[in-house]
Amino acid sequence: MAFLIVAIETAIVTFVWVNYYNTELPKAYYFWGHVFIATVYMVLLFFTSAMYGGLKIGSYRMLELMFSQSIATVITNLIFYAIISLLAYHFPTPLPLILGTLLQGILIGGWIVVATYIFRSLFPPLDVLLIYDGLHKDMFVEKVKTRRHQFSINESLRANVPFEEICAAVDRHAGVMLWDVSTRDRNQIFKYCYERSVEIYVMPKIMDIILRGAQPLHFFDTPLLLTKSSPIEAEQLFIKRAFDILFSLLLIVITSPFMLLTALAVKCYDGGPVFYRQIRCTRDDKEFRIVKFRSMIVGAEKDGRARLASQHDDRITPVGRLIRKIRLDELPQLFNVLSGSMSFVGPRPERPELIRKYTEDMPEFRYRTKVKAGLTGYAQVYGKYNTRPNDKLKLDLYYIENFSVWLDLALIIQTVKIIFKPESTEGVAAGNITPIEREEGHE
Repeated sequence: MAFLIVAIETAIVTFVWVNYYNTELPKAYYFWGHVFIATVYMVLLFFTSAMYGGLKIGSYRMLELMFSQSIATVITNLIFYAIISLLAYHFPTPLPLILGTLLQGILIGGWIVVATYIFRSLFPPLDVLLIYDGLHKDMFVEKVKTRRHQFSINESLRANVPFEEICAAVDRHAGVMLWDVSTRDRNQIFKYCYERSVEIYVMPKIMDIILRGAQPLHFFDTPLLLTKSSPIEAEQLFIKRAFDILFSLLLIVITSPFMLLTALAVKCYDGGPVFYRQIRCTRDDKEFRIVKFRSMIVGAEKDGRARLASQHDDRITPVGRLIRKIRLDELPQLFNVLSGSMSFVGPRPERPELIRKYTEDMPEFRYRTKVKAGLTGYAQVYGKYNTRPNDKLKLDLYYIENFSVWLDLALIIQTVKIIFKPESTEGVAAGNITPIEREEGHE
């Protein structure tokens, strides 16, 4: 099914190319030239579709699939139009490609409905046993319910019941989910499930994520895992910094008109300051002043208390709500990247007061500052603004321990999709702004 939609979209663009844009070239292409162009387009579309998750049938809901594949198609077509313009030595009319894109969108919608129906017919929701301990079991169940086409929790069991009872429950189900189970109990249950080839979904603990990025060593006949003192090599830091400088300069030039319009809108609304500067922490807890376009009323924190923006926060101005939704308020941070205070990719820069508050109950939260703070990052792409601190930490640690230049590029590309997802800028729900839930007490 994934190949089918890529092939159909490629056929539409190939038709547009042969019948419209080929005639715009100084020298027209013929059969093998058309094959080459179609192959280039197919490879580009497959790459962007895979990057944005547009081909994840069964993993994503239909609306999310539609959104992901549409973004991938639009970006691929923009790149393809740039290639056409280079070949033609001028900018031909984009209308045929726009019409082709609209037709692709219609077919994507039909393909998603058919593909999802076939998948769900072949693969019904997995019958799952939930084994839990600690806090927030109901919250986890609600998360699983958002994927009810993939999982069906038909029984829940606390991990402190007799092991024989757990074994009997495991044998009644096709899969097991372990939520916040102590290391000792988890190992015992895991081995029993593994021996019987039962699918196991585990909420990882902090040490699991750190060890996942460890380097395997084979000095002798006993395996060793090495966790380095510095997660990023010196040459990787050099490449990362060089990319930050070049890319931030380029984006400052490209986005300067948008920054000017945003500055005018903020100033004209209430006459207050255009920029909002705030102390944040980056690598090794070093403090710096982050710069954003002001999205809240003047004196939003005049009491001096640090608190996250909440849903329907009345401190956010109408202009601020708009620029937060489309991330224009973040653009001045490009100057923070250029100066070296931040990187393009890294953990979200938090305020010193919030870090101190989080680390009182969760000392591991400081692990995030092993690398520079980032404009985007693993937690920003795969989490939300209101993702709990413990989960943010785990996402950030996954990035830190699995760092590569390619991972940075992938996260930057995926950020284009996240910009248009409203839940990524949601505020924290009322009543859930400051509490820290520690889930690592069973280590």
